[in-house]
Amino acid sequence: MDFEKNVNRKSSNSVKWDTVADDVLPLWIADMDFQTVPEITRGLVDFAQKGIFGYTLESAGLYQSIIDWESRHHNLTLDKEDLLFIDGVVPAISVSIQAFTQVGDAVLINTPVYPPFARTVKLNGRRLIENELVIEDGKYVIDFDKLEQQFKDEQVKLYVFCSPHNPVGRVWTKEELFKIGELCRKYHVRLVSDEIHQDFALFGNTHYPFLAVSESFKEFAIILSSATKTFNIAGTKNSYVIIQNSELRRLFKRQQLANNQHEVSSFGQLATELAYQHGDAWLDALKLKIEENIKWTLAFIHKQIPRIKVSQPDGTYLLWLDFSDYGLNDKALQEKLLEQAKVYLNLGITFGATGTAHARLNVATSTKNIKEALKRIEAAFK
Repeated sequence: MDFEKNVNRKSSNSVKWDTVADDVLPLWIADMDFQTVPEITRGLVDFAQKGIFGYTLESAGLYQSIIDWESRHHNLTLDKEDLLFIDGVVPAISVSIQAFTQVGDAVLINTPVYPPFARTVKLNGRRLIENELVIEDGKYVIDFDKLEQQFKDEQVKLYVFCSPHNPVGRVWTKEELFKIGELCRKYHVRLVSDEIHQDFALFGNTHYPFLAVSESFKEFAIILSSATKTFNIAGTKNSYVIIQNSELRRLFKRQQLANNQHEVSSFGQLATELAYQHGDAWLDALKLKIEENIKWTLAFIHKQIPRIKVSQPDGTYLLWLDFSDYGLNDKALQEKLLEQAKVYLNLGITFGATGTAHARLNVATSTKNIKEALKRIEAAFK
């Protein structure tokens, strides 16, 4: 578990590293620079050495590993029948939109939020409704009065929710989740909860799966999750969908079959099973490393570049930086970061209009990389 090891990822067809110039340090896409759990690597090598890569059924061990993980880490009790598999959380959002809404229906998201949320709603011909997160006491919260008004006025059919939230790093409290669920029940809104960052509740915060908040929420709620973000195995392509209501599950499966999205990678199946069977100690060490990197980054920014506003997140390994004090438009901000600082961050405007003059920084890399990136940013914005 050497999280300071700098693995050379250049020329490996890495989206993170091979889409930027050699002199640019990439701290953008939610992809860690850490080698994964050794048992995953060994298991995949053993599997590959057999030399046969045919169609694969989901194993009993895969189901059980997920059931055990969700119970052990998140106090969510599942049966095998509650689980469906798909190659990614974003494809699962598409299937959900198609299965539970019609063209022209209103789908609500909280902004700023992971860019595929808005993109997927629009590309599927649904009407995008944005509920902007607001800042109270230095923390992003949901405007529940506006949320209820939007549910009512816009006749929202589906709420695509992000928990923990990307990019602002909120780990929602049980009370917040309960309020959301009660509004969904009142206005007959189905909810899809993207919980792919569920294992990154940090600094003593607790992630509550939406379906664990109230037994009644299973009537309208779907959870999307995966081991891929937690264990840096996104390229293996396997995610899972938790649906405890049989009718919702039937509708999802029907749409998934219509899209021919009902098969997942054999490597993804095996990597997920091994991750959840052997990853506990590795994850504990990883979270300590991420907390350390976050603390170091915040201390540096607050002392050396105080005009950049940033708060400690409740979770995830992503920091939401506010550059608005510099008065730059988004194009100028991107140019300053990329061309002067030689650092590639996710531009905030891609997360919605409320992300203007912001950027997202990924701290899941070596401390050496973080220190170098921050020194470059300090020099460019000094």
